[in-house]
Amino acid sequence: MSLINDNISHWFKRKKKGILTPTALKKDLPNGLWIRTPKGKIVHSKTLRENLQVVPDDGYHFRIGSKEYFSILFDDNNFTELNATLQSTDPLHFVDSKSYQERLQQAEVQTDLTEAIRTAYGRSHGLPLAIACMDFSFIGGSMGSVVGEKIARLINHCLSSQTALLIISQSGGARMMEGSFSLMQMAKTAAKLGQLAEARIPYISLLTDPTTGGITASYAMLGDINMAEPGALIGFAGPRIIRETIGKELPKGFQSAEFLLEHGFLDMIVDRRKLKVTLTQLLQMIG
Repeated sequence: MSLINDNISHWFKRKKKGILTPTALKKDLPNGLWIRTPKGKIVHSKTLRENLQVVPDDGYHFRIGSKEYFSILFDDNNFTELNATLQSTDPLHFVDSKSYQERLQQAEVQTDLTEAIRTAYGRSHGLPLAIACMDFSFIGGSMGSVVGEKIARLINHCLSSQTALLIISQSGGARMMEGSFSLMQMAKTAAKLGQLAEARIPYISLLTDPTTGGITASYAMLGDINMAEPGALIGFAGPRIIRETIGKELPKGFQSAEFLLEHGFLDMIVDRRKLKVTLTQLLQMIG
């Protein structure tokens, strides 16, 4: 018996070149080194970083935030952020399981952000550009008073400097904790975009996954050019509510970017890896 055990033990200690690494010398892989995609593919995290968090094989776009989009679009990641310290208050003193202020504080700690949107200006391929980018990680990218105010102030900057505007939407909709204050941001941002249109300053809207609710019903769909990332979920209400309202079965994938492009709600779908080049071409054509 001991001879058999010795032989078995020897198998796990083989040191011949190209066969096995001795167990004692093996090291655990770092967490997050390999990532499984929704389609079951295994991708190395370095490969994803090199492809801007897009899976090379099937083009699946992982969700990213304002930090990554600014790095992709602004030349040398050089930009000036506006109103970075603007923060939400609690006008309705909203309380459910926890107070609104507690939720805001928790979101700030978890995301290192002060709100669900960041606004900045700089240059993209040498062209002046202002960007408002939403972060879904901050309370689902919900639109409150500060989100609307930061967009309005960025539009003021665009008007005074004659700079084109890009808004990158990524949101679950209006922020319920602010009630009608949140809903009024739909009208407020639409009115400011009207001023931008009167001044003939280009506004390009990029819809990413997900763009829903009051965001879709306001500035996300008001661009001179509306484009989206592949596979993005885009819609106003959820499928169940729509189905119960109209009393009909809904087409498969009716809230995908591809379905909306086919039915005329979008102008184009742009791979993130070609976003900066495409944006530059559009701005040059619009002039």
